[in-house]
Amino acid sequence: MKLQPATLEKRAAKLGELLPRSRLHPAVLAWIDQRRKSELWTIALSGGVDSVALLLLLWVHFPECRERLVVVHFNHRLRGRSADTDETFCRELCRALAVKFVGGRRRTTQHVNSEADARRLRFEFVTSAMQRAGARLLWLGHQQNDIAETMLMRLARGSGAGGLSAPRPCQKMTDGRVHLRPLLSIQRAELAAAMQSARLPWREDASNQTRGFFRNRIRLDVLPAWIDAAGRDALAGAALSRELLAEDDAALDDYAAQAARKMPRAQLDLQMTAGLPRAVLRRLLHRWLLKFAGAPALSRQAFDLLLHAVEQGKPTRQSIGAEGFARIRRGMLTYERGLKKRWHAREDQSAGSN
Repeated sequence: MKLQPATLEKRAAKLGELLPRSRLHPAVLAWIDQRRKSELWTIALSGGVDSVALLLLLWVHFPECRERLVVVHFNHRLRGRSADTDETFCRELCRALAVKFVGGRRRTTQHVNSEADARRLRFEFVTSAMQRAGARLLWLGHQQNDIAETMLMRLARGSGAGGLSAPRPCQKMTDGRVHLRPLLSIQRAELAAAMQSARLPWREDASNQTRGFFRNRIRLDVLPAWIDAAGRDALAGAALSRELLAEDDAALDDYAAQAARKMPRAQLDLQMTAGLPRAVLRRLLHRWLLKFAGAPALSRQAFDLLLHAVEQGKPTRQSIGAEGFARIRRGMLTYERGLKKRWHAREDQSAGSN
């Protein structure tokens, strides 16, 4: 469905009336108000109802930013002609809106065996496009249904407050990028109804109706039954829980950061950690291992074993990856790097002398 620019502008304005700027997530609106007005805005566009609505709402509600919009689309090439049609639709939509379009395609050598593989390739391309453009802000079309789906998925793997706080409306990444999700305050059905009422097109991904991916099974089978059993607006309830969990997670992280500032840089003083709530100690140990000790990330089982040793405060030496040990001695936790290599060298020398 091709739209002339004038027609698209009128229909986009109608969408803006149905979903005014005040319906966007307040945390995103507050965050944007504090930013420089000259920044590039990168928008991830799949062609689905969520991302198309996101693009159109940003175009309508922030007309002063239209010249700074950069739309990025990644064709996974997993659905043949349908995927190519999605790409064409996104390109033509951007042309009608007079915004910059950057498209990418998966190479045949890049294999996709899971939902995680597809997501990784997409974000690698998006990140690369942002780096080339010098952009730091990425707008994503996640909406309120995504909160409930993500929460149910992460409950299945035993996530804590940090994991259950996803997706966040404003998420600062370690490389300086910021992900913004202004539609988390709107449910998918409302977005689709508004798009239909404004007579705006989008693309449907048929693979979303298959049950090959965990998220699809949650979306198609679990979520409808959960909402029906709740007898109330369960999606709004999940969104509220996400907000509360994010507040708790931020408070615990701040508590752990304050404790970390009092520690020796290369050590963890167990006398100073005594009496800390376990949730704070867990975060402090994570922070120390990754930031201060430079140790590799641990499996959940290995981390919990070390956490227990820290709580007990007894002399311990625990293998940490292939490069060294975590050691508790005289009430201090230290990371001893490179010992394994030296031990193996001694063993080889001893073997050679026999």
